[in-house]
Amino acid sequence: MSTQKQRQEDEVSEEKDGPMEISALETQGITATLIKKLELAGFHSVESVSFAHKKKIMSVRGISIANAEKIIEAATKLVPFQFTTATEYETKKRTLSYKLTTGSQEMDKLLGGGIESDSITEVFGEARSGKTQLCHTICVACQLPLEQGGGAGKALYIDTEGTFRPEKVRVIADRFGLDSQDVLENILHARAMNSEQQTKLLVQAGALMTESRYAVIIVDSCTSMFRTDYTGRGELSDRQIALNQFLKQLSRMAIEFNVPVLVTNQVMATVDNIERETPSTVVQMRGL
Repeated sequence: MSTQKQRQEDEVSEEKDGPMEISALETQGITATLIKKLELAGFHSVESVSFAHKKKIMSVRGISIANAEKIIEAATKLVPFQFTTATEYETKKRTLSYKLTTGSQEMDKLLGGGIESDSITEVFGEARSGKTQLCHTICVACQLPLEQGGGAGKALYIDTEGTFRPEKVRVIADRFGLDSQDVLENILHARAMNSEQQTKLLVQAGALMTESRYAVIIVDSCTSMFRTDYTGRGELSDRQIALNQFLKQLSRMAIEFNVPVLVTNQVMATVDNIERETPSTVVQMRGL
């Protein structure tokens, strides 16, 4: 019996590249009912459960403290939380990581080869400096084969300012020698009208990314909705908390799905002594 259980676990761990389907928790004794509750709450992979804080699992309706602890223990068995040697980490990075070309040799050189998976890259600059143009280019480049600087996958595009233009994508697709209609079909676009919608779209994104291969997540722009919804210095603390939670969720998704995340930001003046925080790799756009 134990041999059969071990074989099931091995089959789960050797499954397709990418996150482990949440149904794999059944091999660790978690019932289908509890798994369904997790899915309804936005957990669609074992990694998403493993990365979550216990209070987040406990907040799911119908899951008790005891069940939450059992679920976390099961997820940890499938996605071990442990130290590894630097050699093992290097091998894993070399095997799984990839970089998306920006379409510019000079920018690729600046980024060490392109926009890296497993991390967030932020570009910021004045209006009309080329940030959204870069986002459109990455939407196309991510669909190229890996050996051509692509990610062999689709793109998820969260648009907060209504700047996404399919006609621009068609022109860029022609430049890369790709069928523009196929390229557009492989881009999932969503318009966020406020910061709450922007955050909820990440839950939808998680569900989509467990069903198909996506090679990039783009948020253009990352902070505009938060600046609109939280105004004045009195709400600055609440804004930072909400924004940090959004960025942390993005960071977890980059690791969970092994994809690059590209966010844009506009230049803003420093408020008093509050320094501008940046989540990761940063590139300043200067009118490309």
